[in-house]
Amino acid sequence: MATKARTQARRTRAMDRFALFSECLLVGVWIAVAALPLFTFPAAFAAGTRHLRRHLDGEQGGLRAFAADALSAARGGWLVGAAVWAAGALLWLDLAAVRAGLPGGPLVGAVGILALIGFLVDVLRAATCWQPGALWRTLLAEAGRETVRDPAGSLLLVCGMAVVALSGAMILPLAVPVVGAVAAAATAVHARRLSR
Repeated sequence: MATKARTQARRTRAMDRFALFSECLLVGVWIAVAALPLFTFPAAFAAGTRHLRRHLDGEQGGLRAFAADALSAARGGWLVGAAVWAAGALLWLDLAAVRAGLPGGPLVGAVGILALIGFLVDVLRAATCWQPGALWRTLLAEAGRETVRDPAGSLLLVCGMAVVALSGAMILPLAVPVVGAVAAAATAVHARRLSR
């Protein structure tokens, strides 16, 4: 009887893990679709991580709740998305100057790349902390402090972004569900911070 109960418990844990994995893949697709306007990526990521938190807490949530969160987060989040694109454009200009052979160009290029990566980690952390009614400016300020205070969590997010970029470079459609894995990693980093 005890052996049967242990087997059932193991099977239940395996099914819970598979359910979480499939939820992450689904959230990746939702985030990618909601981020198609390009400026809405922070809002879509915020809605995705909020959906994962609801799922982990055993609360009800689905596509409608995700869409409502994405619309609510987009009210201020589109400015953050525009800032990400502006930072990317500045980095592109920076790298063009490096290719032109300007003195000190490689150092300036490396600093620009590191600054953009740090900003992206800050945006992901802010999006993960988002709740309805939260101000993005406040979230970004707190996320910036956490980016520096928690280098291990920041490195995890950088590695997640690298996996998305590499997946997209190899097989573009593969990057879509991988975004959900980055959302799960960001959710785990946020939960770890709250538990400390």
